[in-house]
This record gives sequence, structure tokens and C-alpha cells, in this order.
Amino acid sequence: MRVAGLAFIGLVAAASTAQAQANPQAEAQALELLKRGIAFRTVAGSGNQTFDYATYLKGALVAGGFAAEDVRVEKLGDTAYLVARYRGTGKARNGAKPILVSGHMDVVEAKPADWERDPFTPVVENGYIFGRGATDNKFDLSTFLSTLIQLKREGFKPGRDIVVLLSGDEETAMKTTAALANQYHDAELLLNIDGGGGELDEGGRPVIFGVQGAEKTYGDYELSVTNPGGHSSAPRKANAIYQLARALERLGAHEFPGQVNDVTKASWLASAAQAKDPKIADAMRRFAANPNDLEARAVLRADPGLIGQTGTTCVATMVNAGHAPNALPQRAAATVNCRIFPGTSVEQIQATLAQVVGDPEVSVRYVDSGTVASDASPVRADLMQLVTRAVHARFKDVPVVPTMSAGASDSMWFRAKGVPSYGISPIFMKSSDSFAHGLNERTPLSEIAPSIVYYRTVVMGLAK
Repeated sequence: MRVAGLAFIGLVAAASTAQAQANPQAEAQALELLKRGIAFRTVAGSGNQTFDYATYLKGALVAGGFAAEDVRVEKLGDTAYLVARYRGTGKARNGAKPILVSGHMDVVEAKPADWERDPFTPVVENGYIFGRGATDNKFDLSTFLSTLIQLKREGFKPGRDIVVLLSGDEETAMKTTAALANQYHDAELLLNIDGGGGELDEGGRPVIFGVQGAEKTYGDYELSVTNPGGHSSAPRKANAIYQLARALERLGAHEFPGQVNDVTKASWLASAAQAKDPKIADAMRRFAANPNDLEARAVLRADPGLIGQTGTTCVATMVNAGHAPNALPQRAAATVNCRIFPGTSVEQIQATLAQVVGDPEVSVRYVDSGTVASDASPVRADLMQLVTRAVHARFKDVPVVPTMSAGASDSMWFRAKGVPSYGISPIFMKSSDSFAHGLNERTPLSEIAPSIVYYRTVVMGLAK
């Protein structure tokens, strides 16, 4: 998952670029880790090389100064996860609970025949690195781990432990993330390097930087009607397709309530301050103050880029009905995909759908996708100040705001365990360069140096 929750804010901000301090050894190592990482085919199923990739990363960490016993690689099914502990002095304030840092080693499938370049052969070309995982998430893994190794070389001793948790199936079942969250949930907070991030306009100017503090819960529901059926030459009033169609029509007309939390309220207010359209800006402010403001809600929900931030959304995405062209349908079913606002359970939405449908003959069933509901994390002033300092060292005055993504990332498993979690990736990207999960995935090499400076600032500030 990459930089979700930013595209809905249409801002243009002028900024000046600060010269990033040089970390040549870390920068070279980050590029080497990234090239080697792309070459591992860390895709679920036959031939999955996530365990091999994790073993390679362990070797790099141990060579960089980590004790071998502080880096652990565990297999789980056809994948694996990695845990690395950067031991602290125990002198930090607030009980010196550890800081967790998460990322994922796996990538989505990529078929070489569809790509211009082989997806598992790293290619450096025209200032970009191409390959599956070049953005999601091997770029941040490489820059972050090279930053930690650089800090080890310099003799930095954090006041508390920094525990790196790299999952192996974030793009699919998330079983490794669930296992990690079960083991590591007594922590101050979690920093997710696969979330948040910065946006550039097409002229390369910085627009906004988001710190992901909340995720909507992904939920699929099946609406179905069964019927005895019969011959199409003798139609009956009871018809499964018509009955399902009426249910979907009622669902399409339903308005879910407006909702806000600390994260989205801060986003709305920051967006309003920069929005070009006065009507949109006014609606953002009014909605942040009162999500039951129907006029403001209607303005925001008229924009597909904004509606997801206003509350839960549910939409029909698939329909399957009938069994023969000359027979009455015995069954009709539809998939309804919901993105559920934090603090609302999948059971509550199931009950709402059944109420909206209003027909006891239409079954409403939750289809378990392996996700879990999680509340929004509190907006932490200390973290926001550190991230703002790190971002403004590069781009002065760029808005740094909390954001909510449509879900799901590894963070949700830790939030569900009570660990405040925040997506803090430092990458700034143009929309036209964003190909995560798509063909010809790429990231500008110019993001390596500032990413290392950023991670140094945030990690050293939180861990002292």
C-alpha cells in the first residue's frame, strides 16, 4: 500500500528545497539493497522468495553491526517475516517502551510479458529505478535499513529499543502481520514505512505531506436471494433477479451518516486552508465542525475524491444471477464492497445493510477477507512536530497533515492491539510516477538521499 489518503486533497503550495545533507555510504547501500531486493520474487504462491530476501536482509544487518541473535527470520507457510532489534540504553522517558517500525517484503504479482522491462530485474534508467517493489515497499525498506546501519556505524545509542518488523504477506493474507502483532504489542507506537508520504504536482513542486493515522476497514458483503426457479415460459411474480435488483436500488439510495475523528478533522481543516474553490473550503470547515451538516456533506460527497473521507461507503461491485437463458433464476447474488469508518464494526454495517434492504428474503452475509477493524490513532503532537521538522528541512512550509487511508496496511493489526500506528514514508511522488501495483513500477533515485536524512531525524528524535 502506498500514499493512500492524500489524493483527495487538491492543494498547491509553493516551497523551497533544502539541500539534503550527504550520507554517501548509506545512500550507496540503500541503492544496493534496493537493486538486490527487486531481484527477489517475493510473490505469494509457488516460487515465493520472501524467506530468501529476509535472509539476505538479515545478512546485511548483521554485517552492519547488529548482533546475529538480534535479527530473526521465521518461516510462515510459503512466506516469512523478519524481526530486528536495535537495542537501546533504557534511559528514555515514559517507561522506555520500544518503538516499532513496520514494512513489508512481499510484492503483488507481475507478469513479465506485460512489462516493458522484466519486473524482477532492477533497471536504472533516466533517473528512476524500475521493477516490482521499486516503490511498494522495497524502496522504503532499503532506505530505512541503510539508515539504521549508518546509525550503528556512528555509534548512536537510542534511549529505547527500536524493533523492526518486516511482514511477508501484506499484499495478500497478512498472516505474518497478525503473528507479529500478537508478539509485539507492548510498545510506545509503531511507525509504518508503507504509509503516508508526500505529493508533488506535475511541475515537481511539493503539494502536501500526509501522516497516516487511521484506516478504514475493508469489508465485502454478499446479498443473495434463492428461489425455486422454473421454466421461463411460465414466469412468476417471485423472481430472484428482480428481488435482488430492488434491494440494490434501496442500497444505492441510502446515505450513510457523516463521520469525523481527530485525524480526518485535522485533514479537512488543513485542506480547507488551501482549497481553491471557496464552496469546497466552506463545506470542509463546516463538515469538520459538524458531520451532520447535510448541505456540507452533500457538497463533499459529490466529489469522488472526497466522499471516502466523509464516512463509511458501500457500493455494489459484482452481480451473479441465473443459470440458463430459458429458466427462471434460482439464485441471484451481489457483492457489496464497504470501506468502513474507524470505530464502526463489520457487524454494525451488516445490520445496517439488512435494515436498508428491508427484505428478510434477501440474505446479507459478511465475507471474511482477513481484515480487522481498528480505531484511529491519536494525533501525537511530538510525532507531528518531528515529521514536520524533517519534511520542512527539505521543503519549507509544505502542509504536514494527518490522513486516513481507505485501508488496509499492516498498521491495522497493531492498532487493533492498542498500538498507536502512523504511516510516515518520506517519499514525494508525482501522480504520473505512481505505478505501485501496476505496470512498470518506478521511483526517482533522487528520493534516496532525502529519505535517509528524514529517517535519521525522526528515528533519533523519537528514540533518544
